[in-house]
Amino acid sequence: MQTELSQKLGIEHAVFGFTPFPAVAAAISRAGGFGVLGAVRYTAPDELKRDLDWIEAHVDGRPYGLDVVMPAKKVEGVTEADIEAMIPEGHRQFVRDTLAKHGVPELAEGEASGWRITGWMEQVARTQLDVAFDYPIRLLANALGSPPADVVARAHDQDVLVAALAGSARHALKHKEAGIDIVVAQGYEAGGHTGEIASMVLTPEVVDAVAPLPVLAAGGIGSGRQVAAALALGAQGVWLGSLWLTTTEADLHSPALTRKLLAAGSGDTVRSRALTGKPARQLRTEWTDAWEDPDGPGTLPMPLQGLLVAEAVSRIQKYEVEPLLGTPVGQIVGRMNSERSVQAVFDDLTRGFEQAVDRVNRIAGRSGQ
Repeated sequence: MQTELSQKLGIEHAVFGFTPFPAVAAAISRAGGFGVLGAVRYTAPDELKRDLDWIEAHVDGRPYGLDVVMPAKKVEGVTEADIEAMIPEGHRQFVRDTLAKHGVPELAEGEASGWRITGWMEQVARTQLDVAFDYPIRLLANALGSPPADVVARAHDQDVLVAALAGSARHALKHKEAGIDIVVAQGYEAGGHTGEIASMVLTPEVVDAVAPLPVLAAGGIGSGRQVAAALALGAQGVWLGSLWLTTTEADLHSPALTRKLLAAGSGDTVRSRALTGKPARQLRTEWTDAWEDPDGPGTLPMPLQGLLVAEAVSRIQKYEVEPLLGTPVGQIVGRMNSERSVQAVFDDLTRGFEQAVDRVNRIAGRSGQ
């Protein structure tokens, strides 16, 4: 699965794997792909440094990258406390009532929420970059549009490629104008923040819009056949995220959540603002349903919603309250039916890719050439 982009980066397969787990990122790179560590959950620079040290020690010299979330426009002088103060009391009461309805225990006295959304805030993302640029990362990806111009320039000064996700050709063109090196065309099927255009339509639209920039196809890809289809549509690689959640290297800390993922079908996800305030595809649960209830208060805009539900999400995860327990994941969850190693996933992807290419060659009368 070689393309011009994969050759430029020195990787065997044009498979880019986004993951919040250092062990998964390192395994993806060792398997011949390109591991990309999601940084949004790191609120302290030392935590990110610790995990980048670990990746460096376990990646066998293979390339890897980092994914951050930061807005293109800077907002000065706004602190987390300022944002917290904007959250209406009615929304806080709704969270308390929903948790009480399902008997979710409180955190222990003095125990801090293990999940915070502050990684969406620019000042936090910039501290992450200060750490990351001390490491030989080859790619910096931003999941919230183009990074600020000074960040793009800083990355280029250090010979780091910059990628940005796009849900439409219009967004992709803005990335090109901002000097982005790689556009990730993320379709409606994808997990996490995603737009409303499906991958089969979006990928060729973005490829044509930003040519000759390389494009990675994302959303609904979990087999070698789908990788072959993405490359046939003009992409120079694929960006996979959900597929790694049920690998043996993933550290979900929740057997109940793993069971839910393995049992879910492709119709068991929903685009909901319940987690961050922006539409994000995730497992449909009684938690996401509660936020869609017309009798409820509705969700708040980003980043208010993320701060509002941070402690609630931590409690749901810690106590594995299954009716409420969910995670961002794409429609490809219907193919995630067993726990496998990252290497086993790659073996399946490459085998399926070869079979798909052979089949197309036979159809085109090129068998054996």
